[in-house]
Amino acid sequence: MTVRYDDFSVEWLGYATARLEAEDGPVAYTDPGRYGVLDDYWARDGDLVVVTHDHHYDPEGIRSVAAEDATLVIYEAVDSDGIDRDVESIESLAADYDVVRVDDEARVDVETPAGDVTVWSVAAYNDPEGPNADADGSVTHPPGLGCGFLLGVGDRTVFWPGDSDALDGFAELDVSVFLANIGGGGIVSDRHAAAELAEAMDPDLVVPIHYDTFEQLAADGEAFAGDVASRSIPVALDARSANQ
Repeated sequence: MTVRYDDFSVEWLGYATARLEAEDGPVAYTDPGRYGVLDDYWARDGDLVVVTHDHHYDPEGIRSVAAEDATLVIYEAVDSDGIDRDVESIESLAADYDVVRVDDEARVDVETPAGDVTVWSVAAYNDPEGPNADADGSVTHPPGLGCGFLLGVGDRTVFWPGDSDALDGFAELDVSVFLANIGGGGIVSDRHAAAELAEAMDPDLVVPIHYDTFEQLAADGEAFAGDVASRSIPVALDARSANQ
């Protein structure tokens, strides 16, 4: 299902992968691939692809969505040599695409044939003193492992927090579309924290993603949508993609 918001569309393809498109404008993808969500998907229409951290780095997924002249914006800590999967190196990808490495306070202006996209990176992590921390303060996504992205696509700003808690600072962002990470599982914000963040952020539209891909990410998308709607915030649910 494609969610349409005036002249803008959002399609959740499964796991952390969302396709964003402005009418007659550029196409962007978040964290494409993994867990079979892009099997047999070869659109190759992405002007921009962003990758938040190692767990979402999938070169095959990137190649399945990226146009020939695509720009890949990849967080600086993503290290293909340190990933415990057999993955193509970032250097190899750079032979075919424009690869930009960013820290968690960067701005990148990407020129595409369909229009410019502005990318801002933000710090995103599990707080060692937060709800997803173990008793000793250890977390799955410590500060510095990954980032979130705010994307200016057309005249919309889309926020994808990556694998993160619902951090207080996110509420300060100017967001049109919030791709809410609701999978919980002790590794990301759960649906309750994501709904509270949506209320504080007050976006024009919320689209939940990154849940139900596997057992640890089980979440009630309909309950989340009802919670957000009860706060007078528009929300669109793509239940089909949740089970891919």
